Amino acid sequence: MIFENLNLTGKVALVTGAASGLGRATALKLAAEGARLWLVDLDAAGLAETVGLLGSAEVRSEAADLSDPAACQAAVAGAVEAFGRLDALCNVAGLIYLANTPEMPRERYERTIDVNLNAPFFLSQAAIPHLLETHGAIVNVASCASYIGEAYAAAYCASKWGLVGMTKALAMEFQKKAIRINAVAPGGMMTNIAANYVPPEGCDIDLLKRFSGMRGLVEVQDVADMIVLLASDAGRGFHGACLSIDAGITAG
Repeated sequence: MIFENLNLTGKVALVTGAASGLGRATALKLAAEGARLWLVDLDAAGLAETVGLLGSAEVRSEAADLSDPAACQAAVAGAVEAFGRLDALCNVAGLIYLANTPEMPRERYERTIDVNLNAPFFLSQAAIPHLLETHGAIVNVASCASYIGEAYAAAYCASKWGLVGMTKALAMEFQKKAIRINAVAPGGMMTNIAANYVPPEGCDIDLLKRFSGMRGLVEVQDVADMIVLLASDAGRGFHGACLSIDAGITAG
């Protein structure tokens, strides 16, 4: 996917979930367009691999558990301290636990909400003052599960529906300010989430198939390209949008 006027040279982007999958692909694309990067993930080893792939790009990384609001605040502060500014916040980190709802452990429910919904809120809360100064952007990674009910994924759906609602609410709050706040909603991709996909014991396979795309998995790079578009000046026409890139899963 090729766009003109991405204009990221010298700009600073904070990317969460950067140790693998979509977060890594987003970091590589941002670096290729000239951005300086602050990368965050719980997986320190994977994060080091991503940094190694970035070659001569100006990049710093931090291993942190973003389920802690204090870690979210520290991540933003670290990026601004290191580079003197912040132009884009890319909230990519996420997780899913499938479960029969009556058997869903409370700690897994709470961690799903903490990582998928609360972390983007607290990161945005810390980042917005800096993004207002730079006329920057927030890009949240939602899901096709933001628009359809998915069996055995009540917590995940709740977190992603909430993330789209939060994206739109923030867009309205800052409608008169020079900041852009958007989301992308991908379908299933070949990432660690897909690789570790474990259906719950005794589940109805027919119900799982209802949200499996007939056209197969979405390409990670295509979603990363869309994130970078929304993070760049080329995405200036988008505000309060959630762009579906799910190969038709939510079409009908």
